[in-house]
Amino acid sequence: MLPVVAGQGRFWLVFWRKKDRRRPARGTTDRHALVPIPLTGGVLSGQVRDQQGGALAGTEVSVMDPADRRAVYVETDPFGRFAASLMPGRYRVRVEAGGYQQVTDVVEVSWGEHADMGHIVLGEDPALRPPRPGVFVIDGDHSSVRFVARHIGMSKVYGRFNRFQGQIRIAEPFEESSVDVVIDAASVDTNVPARDTHLRSADFLDVERFPELRFSSVRFVAHGGNRWTVDGDLTLHGLTSDVSLDTTFLGAAEWNGDRVGAIATTQLHREHYTLNWQQTIAKGLPVVGSTIQIQLDVQAIRQS
Repeated sequence: MLPVVAGQGRFWLVFWRKKDRRRPARGTTDRHALVPIPLTGGVLSGQVRDQQGGALAGTEVSVMDPADRRAVYVETDPFGRFAASLMPGRYRVRVEAGGYQQVTDVVEVSWGEHADMGHIVLGEDPALRPPRPGVFVIDGDHSSVRFVARHIGMSKVYGRFNRFQGQIRIAEPFEESSVDVVIDAASVDTNVPARDTHLRSADFLDVERFPELRFSSVRFVAHGGNRWTVDGDLTLHGLTSDVSLDTTFLGAAEWNGDRVGAIATTQLHREHYTLNWQQTIAKGLPVVGSTIQIQLDVQAIRQS
């Protein structure tokens, strides 16, 4: 037999309300069922779409409290949805995605309630539309080609290539644009001369036989807003393999010419290019990781 305590009736009311929310009827379409409502707070949710009605996955949603402190940060799921549990109160919700105009709204979250923002539509940001067609030359003074590798499974080694050149050809439609880049292999720089000498040797880049790395794109794939994938072929150490660059367009600006900017990342596996040199330490742990992260910052100038 359960003991009788003061306020027992209120306890059972709250208990059954909680149980009902956490265990919705099978097959229900009630959106309350998506996230359990906490006993001391409420739930905020919504769905982010573009102007064509497409779901915007990966949209950043920041929920700010009255003191302008961030109470919650979430990213939308593949269906453009988000949900978060919050203490009762009034919040400012900021919704933003690359290539789209930011949306801000004020929402009241009540105890035991579900505050549904419904469909949040983001309009295209005119400043991040693809540039008009033309040829752009990469500005080496304001661009970088960097890489990151694991060392003995613990720390990371950061490096870069100091000499490279290339062109970006913007087409109409934009999907038919192209990129060609040539990198001087001997310009590898990790800020440790002995290590750089080893990287230039036949154990790694073998710059005497293979003085250049070359990337040539084959297609541009749009993902909405300012996000693109640039698929292409990378020739390294005498071998060519396909590479996909996850690319974010940063816009255009006028400064000593008409300029465009972008950042891109990808991941390379050394074995694909027969860069197989390896040493191991205790328990077979490799000195150099097999996966190399590539980070690109590109600024290019339109050619007249």
